[in-house]
Amino acid sequence: MNGHNHKCGHEGHEGHSTCVSRVPIFNHLEDEQMAEITGTILSTTYKKGEIIYHAGEASDSLYIVKSGRIKIYRLSESGKEQLVRFLSTGDFTGELALFSDSVHEAYAEAMENTEICLIRRRDLQTFLMKYPSISLKILTEFSNRLENSEKQTTRVSTEKVETRLALYLAECIDEEGSSMEFVLPMSKRDLASFLGTTPETISRKLADFEDAGYIRQKPQRKIEVVDLDKLLMV
Repeated sequence: MNGHNHKCGHEGHEGHSTCVSRVPIFNHLEDEQMAEITGTILSTTYKKGEIIYHAGEASDSLYIVKSGRIKIYRLSESGKEQLVRFLSTGDFTGELALFSDSVHEAYAEAMENTEICLIRRRDLQTFLMKYPSISLKILTEFSNRLENSEKQTTRVSTEKVETRLALYLAECIDEEGSSMEFVLPMSKRDLASFLGTTPETISRKLADFEDAGYIRQKPQRKIEVVDLDKLLMV
């Protein structure tokens, strides 16, 4: 971890408690148990575009997003970026380090100014032994990520680009709730990487959707879905 530009250290329990209370693997614990975990947390900040960890680096900590956004991606042999997932407040990465010595298999990059809480492997392994419910929560998260990964792999290999894009837009609506308008959570370049296509194709397909009356594109990456039923029939 390149720490020369980063604040890294114990900030006090009040600042770290939000890291513990926002994360599903911890927020079911009793207050005293969460306070115990809070006491082991380190805090570090990254500016937009900074690499949090590189593929091949030793992995020995759980990284929890306190604020900001992170993208996890791999690089192909040709240097092409393939997005794996995005992390926002309360999400975590580095979980494979909890069980054995390992190296990161992907890259993590701050998409905006981001604050992260770190829990070292030795500390978290102690908590896993004391509080088995944490292990069950982690297994649930592993299961969800595997399901999402398999879904993404199937989409890229079997579905048309416009279908992948339409399904992604529909999922953005689900995450926002009842509103049919949302802010596209990533750039067209990142979305293209995530969906296995090119930024130019993304722009063209969005324009096609708009011409067909399925969506309406607005400034600041806002998109309004006008006809969800027809969008999902693409």
